[in-house]
Amino acid sequence: MKRGKGTIGWFYGFKLHLIINHQGGIISVTVTTINVDDIKSVSEMVDEIWGCLYGEKGYISGSLKRELADKGVILITGVKKNMKPKVMKLWNRLILRQRFIIETVFNQLKKHILNLAFSVP
Repeated sequence: MKRGKGTIGWFYGFKLHLIINHQGGIISVTVTTINVDDIKSVSEMVDEIWGCLYGEKGYISGSLKRELADKGVILITGVKKNMKPKVMKLWNRLILRQRFIIETVFNQLKKHILNLAFSVP
């Protein structure tokens, strides 16, 4: 198992990457070791996806944006605090604020995984 650094410090483990639709339905899933860059995971997950892909600020990358555009996917992210504000359609701003949808999906998955791990036959 690899060691990696996250927002809360150094730890061992895996990361779950999901692409979901606006209703919380899972479209694509991948699991990586902690030391794999999130941006690399996204480019591998979008092979059969088209349209708009909304992501958090950690996915800001000019090269990723160009790569996804070549595949027919428009990457829409917010901006980091040290970046200049960018003009964005109101709809895209509203969708980016729907972070709770993916957090709800993650919480449900964690709950089911824990139930499976600790269930007694």
